[in-house]
Amino acid sequence: MLAVSPSTLRTWEERYAVVVPERSASSQRLYTRDQLEQLRFVCEQMHSGLSAADAHRTLAERLRHDPTLLGADLHDSAQHAIVIVERDPYGAELAEYFLRTEGYAVYIARTVADAHRIVNERPVDLAIVDLMIGSGSGLQLCRELESRIPVLAVSALDQHDGAFEAGALAFVRKPFESLALISATRDLIGTSAIARMASRASAGISE
Repeated sequence: MLAVSPSTLRTWEERYAVVVPERSASSQRLYTRDQLEQLRFVCEQMHSGLSAADAHRTLAERLRHDPTLLGADLHDSAQHAIVIVERDPYGAELAEYFLRTEGYAVYIARTVADAHRIVNERPVDLAIVDLMIGSGSGLQLCRELESRIPVLAVSALDQHDGAFEAGALAFVRKPFESLALISATRDLIGTSAIARMASRASAGISE
């Protein structure tokens, strides 16, 4: 069972209205298996750094894309993890939102040291590196990471050639459009989880 207090579950239900259980004759909340998995997904998102509001917003967006999602699909869809190495908090938050709504798990690194720590501590499928991180040490970070994971370089400056020389597999100029970021991400680590699930459903493949 989830390690979430009944009062917290009530608050989430009243405030976000994403996971709303049925009531028994005695007004007890009756969660389905899928709703429990949805709540587990919320907890996982919060554990990775999201607020309760953002975790519920991510869940709602995923369900909006595909209302037939089952609980198991939610966890399967987050199998690809991305670390965003970004000096600008707003830019990191925006990129994180775009990628989470595509079904990716996302970690934020504010410094080069944070990036190395995250990559060393957990499985990561892609690094999105702001080349201006740490007073311009992003190119060196690309060199250090490229032998371990694919690197997508981003910058407000035209550093296309330098990024590729440093080992990045793709470069996106900032400020980027969401589609440009998502397209480059898909090219490097595959189609988004949501698209994969839709493809499985259309082919009649079950989990």
